[in-house]
Amino acid sequence: MTKVLSVGGSIVVPEKPDTEFLGKFILMVKDWLKEDESRKLILVVGGGAPARVYQNAYAEVSKVAGGSSASDAADWIGIMATRLNAQLVKASFGDLCQNDVVYDPTAPIEFKGRVLLAAGWHPGFSTDNDAVLLAEKHGAKTVVNLSNIEKVYTDDPRKNPDAKPIDQISWADFRKMVGDDWTPGKNCPFDPIASKKADECGMTVICAGGKNIPNIRAILDDKDFVGTKIGG
Repeated sequence: MTKVLSVGGSIVVPEKPDTEFLGKFILMVKDWLKEDESRKLILVVGGGAPARVYQNAYAEVSKVAGGSSASDAADWIGIMATRLNAQLVKASFGDLCQNDVVYDPTAPIEFKGRVLLAAGWHPGFSTDNDAVLLAEKHGAKTVVNLSNIEKVYTDDPRKNPDAKPIDQISWADFRKMVGDDWTPGKNCPFDPIASKKADECGMTVICAGGKNIPNIRAILDDKDFVGTKIGG
């Protein structure tokens, strides 16, 4: 049984690596794996603060140098940040994670060990899409998206006090909210490109808060949880 988590970079590296969270998260995963030898976990890690810092720096340098920043170049900078973050998490799992960090989710993979780490692939979408592609490859029908929000809202609650949390939403309605286009650093509950792919594959996506470790464990155990279910 393989579960797939898309872990937002803001959870792993909000400003600097959150070592306290990572330690507790890894202990929880080890405990979950220990209960059933058939369990495996795929973790896809986002860019977080390093991606934002370097993408902003690129835009500023381009402006000073008299050029214009290119979308693909900004995306590649974000991708490199995801790879650094994924390498940190892989190393922290030790012998449980025997594969190299996966960059191309469509390439043949012999899943060794119990944990597989993946990072950004190429411009055009976020690591959410990599998670969907890996879920499809390994027969997982659900992707758990962990970020700094507990639920999807009808609007941005930081800007609209009337925004309401959503417990469950169809792919059709969710995709109306997020649109169909991806831009580097786009802030939305789940990448529009990944949403289209997950919809086509008939997958369910669960969006939940990434810092609530007991809640993540409940999701892994298929128990009641706090979050938003998309599709299904």
